[in-house]
Amino acid sequence: MRKIKTVDAIGHVLCHDITKIVPGEFKGRAFKKGHVVQEEDMPVLLSLGKDNLYVWEQIEGMVHENDAAVFIKDITAGKNLDFSEIKEGKIDFIAQVDGILKIDVDRLLKLNMIDDIIIATLHNNFVVKKGLKVAGTRVIPLLIKEEKLREAKEVVGDKKIIDIVPIKSKKVGIITTGNEVFHKRIVDKFGPVIIEKVEKFGCEVIGQVICSDDKAIITKAIKDFIDQGAELICCTGGMSVDPDDVTPTAIKDSGAELVTYGSPILPGAMFLLAYLNEIPIMGIPGCAMYNKTTVFDVVLPRVLINEKLTKYDIAKLGHGGLCMNCEVCSYPACNFAK
Repeated sequence: MRKIKTVDAIGHVLCHDITKIVPGEFKGRAFKKGHVVQEEDMPVLLSLGKDNLYVWEQIEGMVHENDAAVFIKDITAGKNLDFSEIKEGKIDFIAQVDGILKIDVDRLLKLNMIDDIIIATLHNNFVVKKGLKVAGTRVIPLLIKEEKLREAKEVVGDKKIIDIVPIKSKKVGIITTGNEVFHKRIVDKFGPVIIEKVEKFGCEVIGQVICSDDKAIITKAIKDFIDQGAELICCTGGMSVDPDDVTPTAIKDSGAELVTYGSPILPGAMFLLAYLNEIPIMGIPGCAMYNKTTVFDVVLPRVLINEKLTKYDIAKLGHGGLCMNCEVCSYPACNFAK
């Protein structure tokens, strides 16, 4: 890269993009890397405050910002990602499918500790829609030392840092418990909430049964749904510590392996997660019936990518697990359970 006066740059090749900013109206590229400067460019370049320009001059051991950004993208970007045009040494990573964003947070930190290289991402486990920008990388200087790119490659290794895991729709069985609903003292309002939430992810509800507060009946309903091909079972009601609330015991009696009864998420403390022959069973507390966003909204997408969650995974959600109950809910574009 060689610095020359703009008035002497006619015929030379720009080695970086030149940005034009009109406050409140426009910010974008006026001249692209590789542009051959023409005489008619002079008034525009000078009006942009460019009395001097950098033109390309190959220097051994140095890599141009755009080439370096491509290198960083190639070593970090995994599956189901599209990319923006390279612009001023920056590339955006864009979700190619609906799914969950997976970030190797530890290696991302190590990469960002290298001078002159940055990657910014959304939170790990962010639920994304196709077309959403999920990350961006750029190189800070116009030219970067090759040795820093080699260091980046060593930090990243053979496994990518950023992936989108697609949502896989499941067949869902819903078991609503409670004598008050079973005996029609009140109308069930829990089932419609669960149906709406799972269908939003393309799931098929194969049925809903309403059970009295009887352990054996609830356990049988779980097994019946599995026999019918259910791939996810959602149990609503009966999740508190009241003597009539027997849903957690009924889930255990089905032979399911309990992951957790209780979660560090508010709303959602009385949440239960178990697995029966790899089929997830969720005990969903009453808060999901009237709160817009709860533990169910956090856990459901991860179950739908066939991630087998552990007690540790649930415990980690406590950091950020307090919903702020905003007047206008922006989840997942907020800090809740991130």
